[in-house]
Amino acid sequence: MTEPAAPPKSRQKFSLNWGYLAAITSGQSAIDLSSLALRSLHDARQFAREYGFDLDQHATLLRIVRAHREAVDFILGHFVDPAHAALMPEEVRFADDPLLLLVYASQRGEQTDLLRLWSCAVLKVMHGIFYIDSDLKLRHFATIRAQIFASLDEVIHHDGVQYYLTDGQLRLPLLHYDRKSHKGRNSILLKLLQKAAYLASDIYDHLGVRLTFNTRFECLLALHALQRAHLLSVTNVDPQRTRNTLLDLEAAKQVFVKYRSMLDFSDGYPAALLHKMDEELLALAQPQSRSDNPHSGAGFSSLQVTLRKMIHLRGADIEHAHDGDVDFFFEYEIQLMDRASHDRSQSGPASHEAYKQRQVDTARLRVLGRDLLDLIGAARGGSGAQALPGGDAAPGPR
Repeated sequence: MTEPAAPPKSRQKFSLNWGYLAAITSGQSAIDLSSLALRSLHDARQFAREYGFDLDQHATLLRIVRAHREAVDFILGHFVDPAHAALMPEEVRFADDPLLLLVYASQRGEQTDLLRLWSCAVLKVMHGIFYIDSDLKLRHFATIRAQIFASLDEVIHHDGVQYYLTDGQLRLPLLHYDRKSHKGRNSILLKLLQKAAYLASDIYDHLGVRLTFNTRFECLLALHALQRAHLLSVTNVDPQRTRNTLLDLEAAKQVFVKYRSMLDFSDGYPAALLHKMDEELLALAQPQSRSDNPHSGAGFSSLQVTLRKMIHLRGADIEHAHDGDVDFFFEYEIQLMDRASHDRSQSGPASHEAYKQRQVDTARLRVLGRDLLDLIGAARGGSGAQALPGGDAAPGPR
């Protein structure tokens, strides 16, 4: 094989940014980078164009400016004590051209490290904001929500006093029926900032319901009722998103077989018998740990199923539609709990407030990074990892 001819002599120096290349080749998330590798504002503009922005459009420039403002406000509102907001350099906080942050994020040196760390933090949040704003499904969220809840309304009824889950054969009384009809923008952003990929499409709980029954056996019966009503089937369940810390199915089967005939011949609703069956189930059951959510607290128990529903957008619903109707799958959650699990979730490590605080702590560390947290901590005379208020999501399925 002939050796390739030597290229013309160039003044370009051979150099490699090992940290940047390591991130690309190892699959490291952009949110975990501590710097970029841009040399000038010209590079920054090229970076922005490849990102997808037409910088010749005035609307695009306004979009970048708005994202910068939102990102700064988000960081100062969720991750930094108000008394220390001035620690963010004015060049970052009030940047005349937000593209300068890309340059600042690439500079290293004693005089520029503070600009780099704060610029990286703001850019990470801006990246999440751009993904939220570019998610086409969120643009049609009202139509999606209406179609999903229309299906749920067919099996969840209210008699003027309380809610029931029914498939036409079985009627299960609900202690609580909680609907998450929309995940707040700040909550979406907070959740994205915890994830390795932090894409809007990775948020699975934009919509969902939590069904709380008196006993765990009623949760099991509810699953069967949802299956008979065809809301839940093996074809529309996302198996990788199933989280079960509630039911030991083998132990439940053993108890159910024992009491099956008594259930069939009971007069009226067998609440007392179901409670007795739960006591035996808890005595037999092994702890369930089918959950990979690092923020769930000790003692939190639920069965969470993520379902895919085919959504139909008609031409009138679609902005700039040229090809007629559009169909796609959208995922939503159904979470089942018994009374005892629900009561534990109201306080302590299993509570929603504690759960959200753990999310804030994780996102703060990933966005600000250890070096910047240490600088903030030194400035206020405390620990950089000290918990701060944050989060705005309403309670609901996790």
